[in-house]
This record gives sequence, structure tokens and C-alpha cells, in this order.
Amino acid sequence: MATLDDVRRMVAGDKGLATVSVMRDDGSIHSTVVNGGVLAHPITSHDVVGVVVRGNAHKLRLMRRRGRASVTFRNGWAWAGVEGPLDIVGPDDPHDGIDPEGLRLLLQEVFRAAGGTHEDYEEYDRVMAEERRTVVLITPERILGVG
Repeated sequence: MATLDDVRRMVAGDKGLATVSVMRDDGSIHSTVVNGGVLAHPITSHDVVGVVVRGNAHKLRLMRRRGRASVTFRNGWAWAGVEGPLDIVGPDDPHDGIDPEGLRLLLQEVFRAAGGTHEDYEEYDRVMAEERRTVVLITPERILGVG
């Protein structure tokens, strides 16, 4: 059985690139590529997997309806996947205990957890706000992997 430490290794190995999957209304699966990483949940402090998605993304609409997703990170033939319920935090998805400043900092934290660095966080914050970027936090109920 894989662990979040395995997920962290996959994140480091391929710049946090992952495939996130969520069920469509017809039961088929919608999958896309995102960047993500492991971080502490801003409210519970438990380790979660965080990804950032555009506010107008189809996957975000599906995530809101389903409340669950799966995200798989890989590095070569090794992989680790996390499945579980979601917390969604964004300009259109307010969350108790996370104000706009908390969202701004959380977007940066997910970016860094995915291995990202930026020379101008004011510009980063501006783009995140303009695109209504939203943080999706996946609480691990199941972690699978190889390698």
C-alpha cells in the first residue's frame, strides 16, 4: 500500500504533474492534467493533496457536484494515486475559516507544494484572482501506487 510519502516522491519527480479524475453525470470519467502536491489542510492540519483549477473549468463544476475525486502522480513507471472527498476553496466557493487573504496564501502554498517557484508573487496573485483560481483539497481515503 502506498503512502503520502510516496505521493511526495512522485510530486518531486515530475514537477507535481498529475491526472485528476472525477465522475461525469452520466457515470463516465472526466480526466485532465493538473499540478498538485501534498500540504497541510488549512483548517484541520491533516495532510491532503491540493490542486489548483481555473474557476470556469468543467472539472471544477463536476467536483462541486460529486464531492470526490482521484488524483494520480507519476514518475517514470512509478505512480501513486489518492482518492477521497473534496474541500473546495475559491472565490465562488467560500469556506468557513478561510478569508480572501487565506485563499491567496493557500493558492501559493499549493503552488509551492507542487514544486513551483515564482519570482513575482504579486503577479502570481493577480493572475490567480483574474482566473478565479480555486483550490481543491483531496482528503486521502485510499492511496494506491507502484514503485
